Amino acid sequence: MMKYDFDMKNLCPATFSFQVIGGKWHLPLMAILSENETIRYNDLKRRLDGITATTLTNALKELIAHGVVRREAFAEVPLRVEYSLTESGKELVPLIEAIVTWGGRHMPEIEPF
Repeated sequence: MMKYDFDMKNLCPATFSFQVIGGKWHLPLMAILSENETIRYNDLKRRLDGITATTLTNALKELIAHGVVRREAFAEVPLRVEYSLTESGKELVPLIEAIVTWGGRHMPEIEPF
């Protein structure tokens, strides 16, 4: 077990990490991106049931700002834009998988209504 003297400065990297993956749509987006080398905006939108165009755009901008998603625009008519995980984003994938595994083992069963 990890042992360290409690100090908020020690938690800053963890807080940052959870900000990156903690947005409502960030994990679903990263899951889709991890399964695809590149993917276009409309394909992402189709695969994320219930997301609005504005929300998708904002979530992508946040992930790009955090350095885990890359946006590449091609000078074509019509404009073609593709999204992919950066190397930093790819490093997060096994960590997210570990969190999912842990959650699957420890999440309480929900009783049906």
